[in-house]
Amino acid sequence: MEPQRFLRISRLLGEQKVQSLSERFVVIVGVGAVGSYCAEALARSGVGRFRLVDFDTVGLTNVNRQLIALTSTLGRLKVEVQKERILDINPAASVEALELFAGEETVSQICGGEPDLIIDAIDSLNPKCCLLRYAWEHGLSVVSSMGAALRRDPALVRTGDLMDTWGCPLARQVRTNLRKRGVGRGIETVFSPELVDYEYLDPEDEQCSDFNEQILDRGRRRRVLGSLPTVTGVFGLNLAHLALEKLLGEPLRGEEAFRPSGRR
Repeated sequence: MEPQRFLRISRLLGEQKVQSLSERFVVIVGVGAVGSYCAEALARSGVGRFRLVDFDTVGLTNVNRQLIALTSTLGRLKVEVQKERILDINPAASVEALELFAGEETVSQICGGEPDLIIDAIDSLNPKCCLLRYAWEHGLSVVSSMGAALRRDPALVRTGDLMDTWGCPLARQVRTNLRKRGVGRGIETVFSPELVDYEYLDPEDEQCSDFNEQILDRGRRRRVLGSLPTVTGVFGLNLAHLALEKLLGEPLRGEEAFRPSGRR
């Protein structure tokens, strides 16, 4: 690793922390709107080993919010594009790209090899619950993003334990699903309590009937939700910050400056 490449990180956190990050192994599941920003920030922070998991290809509708979605990358596997981007940031990194759908048949492969952290940036309910349950049951460190679509205010984005989240329909569905399977506290999340009028159900779910809002994506139905790059980017960067805190084993939060009375 070239010290100059991450000089600004070492000036803030110290050379030992940068060296520590270069030895860490993270698994990022989902490299779309939130996951691509998360992967970018961790690569630029000097994380040394990645496993990227996503079954999808870059499509034209991804361009508004995904770092990897460009005219030049349309039709390509997202994990391959993300891998190239990480290696362009840090050629010394080790990057494994898996074209996989997260599910019961693949989750042990996704989480195998003793990763230091699992990062969940999946946008579908059932695969998300499958991954989180597996990580929790096997004692794997994990951070997760809840719903970023439909939000308009990046200032409302919060972090906290999944069991303490509020105002997010996806988080409510995930909590309910995981509690039924005995999963408890210990999953740190990024979420927004901004009010949205929506029910997060997988398109495959028999209760989900809004087929006019769905598209076929590589044989699977996917729901089409509006989203802003400013909000999904904030979600991804907050997720990366949570990841850094987990990897370093300490909070990276400063204190607010004291404002003398009468000053604005």
